[in-house]
Amino acid sequence: MAMSVSVIQERFVDIRNNKFFEYFVIAVIISSALIIGAKTYPISPGILELFQVLDFAVTLFFLTEIIIRMVAEKDLKSFFSKGWNLFDFIIVVASLVPVDESEMALLGRLLRIFRVLRLVSVIPELRVMLNAFVKAIPRMGYVSLLMFIIFYIYAAMGSMFFNEINPELWDNISIAMLTLFRVATFEDWTDVMYETMSVYPLSWIFYLSFIFMVAFVFLNMMIGIVLEVMQKEHEEFDRINGEGEAGEVHWIREHTEAIEQRMARMEGLLEQHIEEQWALRER
Repeated sequence: MAMSVSVIQERFVDIRNNKFFEYFVIAVIISSALIIGAKTYPISPGILELFQVLDFAVTLFFLTEIIIRMVAEKDLKSFFSKGWNLFDFIIVVASLVPVDESEMALLGRLLRIFRVLRLVSVIPELRVMLNAFVKAIPRMGYVSLLMFIIFYIYAAMGSMFFNEINPELWDNISIAMLTLFRVATFEDWTDVMYETMSVYPLSWIFYLSFIFMVAFVFLNMMIGIVLEVMQKEHEEFDRINGEGEAGEVHWIREHTEAIEQRMARMEGLLEQHIEEQWALRER
């Protein structure tokens, strides 16, 4: 009995690691997303029934796939200790919510939309990008706080100087911040500048200095943070999978440490042997 369970687990491991199975899972996820998108269009009742059957088949496949992965892991604790496995499990279980005309229908439809996110957990490169984004958020928060301070100062100045020119854009500090956001995104910002320049000819300094700090300096700081974190994530991914330069360096480091440990043990045994020889001579 134990032998048969072990054989089944090995078969499931082979299925989980099979590239064709991985690509098929990706294809099913994409098909599920297309079905969800197609339902937003006016379609005939016959096609809608077909989509419901396909949706049921996709849900059943996802349930089978998560069971295969759980059995292949051989240890449920190890399976749920991985964040992406837990994410997939929640999405699959949540997809079992019925989507008929019950009170849970809207919730069921919303949860099925989130099945598209399973592409992130299936494709390693997307996981690296998302991990980099999440880890970059705290560092980007300080840059965002500094950007908010700059926005606030410039909005206060704009509200003071340009309120009488166009109250719709500069009436108070909150509206002025929205106007500055429009300027920062280059959405017809020259119209705003030329309007104030008709009264204050040197007001272009206000806009250009703001754009230089926000659109050039702070935006590039954000990009730099994301690129730095993403590079570290790629190195960590290569180290874990033994790929690339980071994987080679990790392999060399591990083998160097193993050689050093063996040398230390050999040195200890040699010293012990010398001490024993000296003890025999003294006798």
